[in-house]
Amino acid sequence: MKHYDLFLNGSWRSSDGQLEVVDPSTGEAFASVATVDRSAVRQALTDARAAMAGWSALTAKQRGDYLRAVANELASRGDQLAELITRENGKPLAQAKGEVAMAIDHLLWFAEEGRRAYGRVVPPQVTDKRHIIIRQPIGVVGAIAPWNFPLVLALRKVAPALAAGCPVLLKPASATPLSAIILAECVAAAGLPQGVFQVVVGKASEIADEMLENPICRKVSFTGSTDVGRSLIAGAAKTCTELSLELGGNAPLIVFEDADFSQAIEGVMVTKFRNNGQSCIASNRIYVHRPVFDRFSEALVARVQALKVGGGLEEGVDIGPLIDEQAMRSALFFIDDAVASGATILTGGKRFGTSGNFIEPTILNNVPETARCYREEIFAPVVVLYPFDHEAEVLARANDSEYGLAAYVFTTDLNRSLRVAEALEAGTVGINDPVPSTSNCPFGGYKQSGWGRELGSEGIDAFLKTKHISIALLPEGREKVAIPKTNSVA
Repeated sequence: MKHYDLFLNGSWRSSDGQLEVVDPSTGEAFASVATVDRSAVRQALTDARAAMAGWSALTAKQRGDYLRAVANELASRGDQLAELITRENGKPLAQAKGEVAMAIDHLLWFAEEGRRAYGRVVPPQVTDKRHIIIRQPIGVVGAIAPWNFPLVLALRKVAPALAAGCPVLLKPASATPLSAIILAECVAAAGLPQGVFQVVVGKASEIADEMLENPICRKVSFTGSTDVGRSLIAGAAKTCTELSLELGGNAPLIVFEDADFSQAIEGVMVTKFRNNGQSCIASNRIYVHRPVFDRFSEALVARVQALKVGGGLEEGVDIGPLIDEQAMRSALFFIDDAVASGATILTGGKRFGTSGNFIEPTILNNVPETARCYREEIFAPVVVLYPFDHEAEVLARANDSEYGLAAYVFTTDLNRSLRVAEALEAGTVGINDPVPSTSNCPFGGYKQSGWGRELGSEGIDAFLKTKHISIALLPEGREKVAIPKTNSVA
């Protein structure tokens, strides 16, 4: 079993504690990582503050050059990193390679976006004043990343923070720390200054508490569940620590009768079953126009039954294991609860095999609104079908959620696509597009799906503070006040 140390203040350090990393397809540990306690996190924050002055003093171009160097290192280790992501997360290898590619794109985007973090000159309201607005780095950042996209979602925080001039402490999920370790290796190889980027692994509550309560840490960026997000909000209230939160989702996908049928089927397959269904923007509730509902459900069942389930490193696998046994049991509970409420299983519905955290890709029909999978995020390869009759009806049902992270619409009617996209209460809407996220456009949620935005120009805004400088001008020709000279007495 290979052991990994942590990257702290420019060097690799071991510790007395260690965390085992488990392959979810086998349930067996295959690596271990050093862990830290709260005092070590406190020291890491102190070291990051010491690095702040030098890093923020670099030009945005210089910081961008460092980010490009990290991107090049990631690219050179792409196959190794993708295999590690699959082993610690379970997703099919092809999807892990796609995650690495997107992570590199994030680095390259923010390498340039730092040079576009503009201030402005504001026209004065009186003749003897000038107003200048400048943007400055917010300070040391604590980044808390999730396990479902362990590399790309970490870099959605790390890349813009570094580009803005902020040192970063990255806390990866305990289930998937290895991609963060490889990222640290790339940072070290790229030559970033000591203390600018560090990785801390350990008890999540202790690390988060130190980030929230220590005045050195000026911003915490978190991706994860809404329940944990609420606890971070409560903790941040004590110190007014700024937060960016990308939280839960329960995305609707709407198929109108005029949609391109094949495109809509493939759209469901991508939005629901990518990453083994473990995505905050996965489509959980599929609303299909009644005139095409029966045909659509039959075609979708055939596509889902053709999916290959297995370990992510196996050739041709479409669906890998869920992250752990608890996630598997939670998915099966959602299915059982729906059936007990009157739902029908069109395909799947059971555990797959006798080892590993696999479940069969599942389609549910006739699910009542009282079932938990109607209201809650499923986070598994389980999809729920609902027929609808009218546009206004489906919009009301789609928006009937405390979440608003993403939504999808399949239609060939341009007028309808614009009406529906504007009416949906979601931060991202894909029109005939099952993969709308991109480095150059903002990502984030409405309602209880989070605060703030990642990616796009908004992504770097999250790590900048705004300062107003007001200058009162002396009129031309005004004499300076002279300081009278006095004779000194010996």
